[in-house]
Amino acid sequence: MAVLHRLTQGIRALGAFTQPIDDALAPRYLTPEQMTLFKRMTRSEQLHSLRVLRDVLSQDAQTPDDLAVACLLHDVGKSRYTLNILQRSLPVILKKFAPKLEEHLSTKETLQGWRAPFEVRRHHPKWGAAMLCKTLCQKRAVWLVARHADDLDRWRDHPHYPLLERLKHADDRN
Repeated sequence: MAVLHRLTQGIRALGAFTQPIDDALAPRYLTPEQMTLFKRMTRSEQLHSLRVLRDVLSQDAQTPDDLAVACLLHDVGKSRYTLNILQRSLPVILKKFAPKLEEHLSTKETLQGWRAPFEVRRHHPKWGAAMLCKTLCQKRAVWLVARHADDLDRWRDHPHYPLLERLKHADDRN
C-alpha cells in the first residue's frame, strides 16, 4: 500500500509543474512568516499540503486554524534538504521490505551522501516543528507537525489525538 501510494505521489510530483498552486487558500491560514516557509517547499510538496488541507476541511466544518496551519506546513522540514523523487521513494520502499535496515539508516542527522533521504524521512517532523516555532506559531500546530509521522496509536490518550488523526488520515490519502 505504501509503495503504491509513494508511486502515485511520485507521478504527481513529476507533473507538479503543470498544476497551478492555489495562491488564495494558504494565506487564509498562514502568517507572512509562515508563508515564507510554505514557499520554501517544493512545488509538489506545496500541492500535497494544499490537498491535505482540503481533505481536512472536508472532514468537518469545524477545523481549527492551528490544524489548518499544520496541514499546510507538516512537511516543511523536508525543505532543509532537496531530494529527487527516487530519493524520496527509496526510504518508503525500504521501510516496507526491510524496516530494521531503514531504521538503522535513518538514525543520524548528517544529511550527507546516500543516507540523507533516510534521515530526511525520519527527522523532517522535528525539523519542521522547530522551523514553525520560530514563526511564533500556536503550540498545538507545532505539536501536530512534530508528530504527524508518528504511529497514531502512540497518542490515542492525548487531548490533541482527534486533530492528529485527521491530519494523518488526510496526509496518508494525499
